[in-house]
Parts: sequence; C-alpha cells; structure tokens
Amino acid sequence: MTKNERFVIDTNVVVSAVLSPRSVPRQAFDLAFAQGIVLVSDSTLLEIEDVLRRPKFERYISERERLQFLAKFIREARLIEVTVAITDCRDPKDNKFLELAVSGEATSIISGDADLLVLHPFRDITIVTPQSFISQA
Repeated sequence: MTKNERFVIDTNVVVSAVLSPRSVPRQAFDLAFAQGIVLVSDSTLLEIEDVLRRPKFERYISERERLQFLAKFIREARLIEVTVAITDCRDPKDNKFLELAVSGEATSIISGDADLLVLHPFRDITIVTPQSFISQA
C-alpha cells in the first residue's frame, strides 16, 4: 500500500473500532489512516454519528468518549462531495458507501457487511473485510 491509497470504512467497522480498541476492525481502521486517506461524506458521517449516539453502547464506552472519537475521525478524514447516485447494493442503505467510494476515487472499501462484500470488486474498487485488509498490508 502507498500513501496514495484512498479508503472508505463502513459504519460497522467504525463502530467496532470505537467499542473495542484491540479488535481487528480497530487495527484495520488505524492501518487505513496510517497507509492513506480515509474518505467520508455527509451521509456516511450522519449514519456513523447516529449509531454512535445509541444508548445501548453506554455500557461499553461513554457517549462523550464515542463523540470524541467521532470528532477525531472527522478531523483526520477527507470530506468528499458525492457526485454519483448508485443503486447497485441489495441493501439500499449501503449505496452511500459505494457512492462515496466512486465519487472519492477510493481504492478500497473496508466492510464487514455481506451486502457490500458480495459486490467485490465494484468498479475496480476492492471491497474487503477488516481482516483481509490487514493481511494485504
């Protein structure tokens, strides 16, 4: 991997990274930032924030800590304006990650979501699990 790599990290990986600092998703999350540029869009950030605010996560990590993690994530990621509409995913809620990846010229999407993984590769963009991403590094 080179610093020219551009990554999209889906919500389930970000949330797992927040909740479990020693997990494979956290390792993939940290590696993506170390190896390239992580891309976000308004719609992906809104979903991540919405999920991180859920009270059920309070037993693992406080809302304050989750939102601090989110703020750091926003500062370090690159905001991309989505310029394409995509409807190829069998779960319409996941199209926003494909749209971000295409609009931001991503090289990879890091996801644990079967609805995205089944599309690998998507328009020359690799879609990999956190474990596969780490293994390819």
